[in-house]
Amino acid sequence: MRLRFTPVTQANREQAEALRIAPSQCGYVESVADCMKEADCKKCWRPVGIYDGEVLIGFAMYGFFWAYFPFGRVWLDRLLIDYRYQGKGYGKAALSALLKLLRNEYHRKKIYLSVVEGNNTAIHLYEKFGFSFTGERDIHGEKVMMHHF
Repeated sequence: MRLRFTPVTQANREQAEALRIAPSQCGYVESVADCMKEADCKKCWRPVGIYDGEVLIGFAMYGFFWAYFPFGRVWLDRLLIDYRYQGKGYGKAALSALLKLLRNEYHRKKIYLSVVEGNNTAIHLYEKFGFSFTGERDIHGEKVMMHHF
């Protein structure tokens, strides 16, 4: 496994938007196309393709928001592995690598994300990596989790 993150640009956007989740995961994560529309409107988002070598296997989107006073927050907003590559350890490997990337890029001790209630597979994965619920909900009503380095 040789994971790398590459920004989603016009050159690879169509391929990224073709990524799909398993039918059982519908309602838990937005499509890549929806994420890209959001990133087009808010330039603080950084959408990236997750590659194993030259093969696009997933997508993530993260960013920093000053609106959370006084120090701002780093958000890992999306993480999805295409259904064809699930169950092969990519989710764990990608999350581990993303946490390192976010720590190095933003130099913050806390990383936030939100999760849809009932998405127990994702919740379990995040908890294994040290995320815990904060008691907050995001603007969409999803439960907020935080990782503290």
